[in-house]
Amino acid sequence: MADGNTAADRFLRACRREPVDRTPVWFMRQAGRYMAEYRAIRARHTLLEICAQPDLAAEVTLQPIDRLGGDAAILFADILLPLVPMGVDLEFAAGEGPVIHNPVREAADVARLVVRDPEEATPAVLEAVRLIRRELDGRVPLIGFAGGPFTVASYLIEGGSSRHYRRTKEMMYRAPEVWDALMAKLADMTARYLAGQIRAGAQAVQLFDSWVGALSPLDYERRVLPYVRRIVAHVAPLGVPVIVFGTGTAGLLPLMATTGADVVGIDWRIALDDGWARVGHDRAVQGNLDPLVLFAPREEIERHVRDILARAGGRPGHIFNLGHGILPETPVDNVRYVVELVHELTGT
Repeated sequence: MADGNTAADRFLRACRREPVDRTPVWFMRQAGRYMAEYRAIRARHTLLEICAQPDLAAEVTLQPIDRLGGDAAILFADILLPLVPMGVDLEFAAGEGPVIHNPVREAADVARLVVRDPEEATPAVLEAVRLIRRELDGRVPLIGFAGGPFTVASYLIEGGSSRHYRRTKEMMYRAPEVWDALMAKLADMTARYLAGQIRAGAQAVQLFDSWVGALSPLDYERRVLPYVRRIVAHVAPLGVPVIVFGTGTAGLLPLMATTGADVVGIDWRIALDDGWARVGHDRAVQGNLDPLVLFAPREEIERHVRDILARAGGRPGHIFNLGHGILPETPVDNVRYVVELVHELTGT
């Protein structure tokens, strides 16, 4: 155990596979609709309005830190925000999620996308990062993030959410030169965006390639991995931990371990120890409680938490998290219970 290990540094230490006093915990979508405080703000503001007002984005980011007692804050934003200054007509439609009114389908559509520096393109996000760091005052680290290139490309090409990613894969297979041009622009934009967040004060960054599990290992290796590596290579010299994450990625984990990221996220569809073995023990891992376990009775929650911690085996480099984001109706008390339980079971 390291001297002086506290919530202020245990997450960052775990990212570096250093000893910690207890396993750090944070949750994807820990700021969101399951919290009454957030719903009160959403009753008055749209998602894009919150993201455009740094004080509101900061307030939402900080809400779960005060309620849950976790070990990291994550910036409140949306993975599609950087697309708007690139020339994308984005709307969040009630009950439908993101809708893109000018989807990317051919080379001319890719050509019209403009890559901009974040100081010009997303100044509200960067100001929110600065505000959050001041408000946190060293209590816990702040994680910045961006969408992964496949996931963002899928929204751009499909025009919104998709189950099968038919148009996306069709471009990848039938027009690989258009696909590569799009991925190169997205990688450039994402790398600049994450670097901007780090310069503004983010102490770690996560790449949310949430839907990349829709790909075979062959397609991931040929058509996505080079661009993830490009992003990580741009960001890594800035000296903060980089996390890569996707869902349904059990078959991709060995490849994700070659991105250069410090931490690989693991979802609940594979046991943590098996996932870590696929990643390799020279990388930290994050995960991997099924978000729906948070709806279970306390004894069932404890059973799952104990199982994950047992599979981590006390090895340095485990960050406790869900296998995906907190769902809107999740009981807040159960989320807090997981934080307390992990800290209790791993404390020394």
